[in-house]
Amino acid sequence: MIRSFDGTTPEIADSAYVDESAVVIGDVVLDAETSVWPGAVLRGDHGRITLREGANVQDNATLHEGTDLGPRTTVGHNAIVHAARTERASLVGMGAIVLDDATVGEGAIVAANSTVTEGTVVPARTLVAGAPADVVKELDEDDRTALAADHYVENARAYAERSEVVERETVRPGETFE
Repeated sequence: MIRSFDGTTPEIADSAYVDESAVVIGDVVLDAETSVWPGAVLRGDHGRITLREGANVQDNATLHEGTDLGPRTTVGHNAIVHAARTERASLVGMGAIVLDDATVGEGAIVAANSTVTEGTVVPARTLVAGAPADVVKELDEDDRTALAADHYVENARAYAERSEVVERETVRPGETFE
């Protein structure tokens, strides 16, 4: 669902993919080749949310209040990014939380179920984990954060071209749907 709020309508590039079950509201900008997957919520009612080229927000993730995702950033399933910023090719793992005024550096990874607390700066090319998240190790140039985003760019193209909503008859109790 894409809808305006308080007179502001999301700006969505032609090459962006927004799943029909995602919710994109208000002051949201989706650049080229971005994708927003099933159940994700981008609620731009108290500050602009921007997804830069090739960024993706996976199933059931939530973004709110002035969030800015850098190019090729991946936000994993069920993650929350609130009024924070990521830099190029960073990855916010499944179930992770990134809070107000935090920055996730270029090529950095926030491990699944970790919490980046308010105002924290995650250094470039590091892996952080825990609650609160701490640096676990430095990552080398061969780490594959950008590959995750590349996969979602290709997957979004496939979904835009080859998927469709299918209507089905109502199934009554005791009956099966074939």
